[in-house]
Amino acid sequence: MLQKPALILLAAAVQLIPAHAGAQTKVISGERQTMKATVEVVDSERRSVTIRTENGALRTVYASADVKRLAEVKPGDTVTATYYDNIIIRKKAAGEPAIDTFTMADTAGRGASPSGTSAVQQTITATVEAIDTSAPSISLKGPRGWTYASRVQDKNALQQVAVGDRVDITWTEATLVAVAPVGK
Repeated sequence: MLQKPALILLAAAVQLIPAHAGAQTKVISGERQTMKATVEVVDSERRSVTIRTENGALRTVYASADVKRLAEVKPGDTVTATYYDNIIIRKKAAGEPAIDTFTMADTAGRGASPSGTSAVQQTITATVEAIDTSAPSISLKGPRGWTYASRVQDKNALQQVAVGDRVDITWTEATLVAVAPVGK
């Protein structure tokens, strides 16, 4: 779930490492996308919903046991999903312990129609492995074999970090889903 959007945003984050002296934390707003689809099939036994996107593509999504109002979703209903994410990057102080956390949460909506929010947050400590000011680019290495290299648009941002520096990178993603019954 975090792979593609997180890597795209990490590239933006690396480019925006604080460019002024003394700055230690930077919040980078990510993308926000809203899509609408029409429910085609609901399979309550498999807990799956097949939807048709606005461009006509069929997709099947699965509802976890946490989704309590699946029985209220019917063919013809309109599903609106809004996805957003952001990244926080923070240069760590020397000797500060490494972080490697992953948290998921699902929250049911309270309206008349089925709705809810699903969120994921992951924080890791990564080490700056290489900086190439001529490219300009940066390479990072984190836990569980995680590595990442990216070109950096703001060459001055590279002056704020050095090989061996450690940074905490926190990705937050959330999807808000609302179902509108046919005719509403």
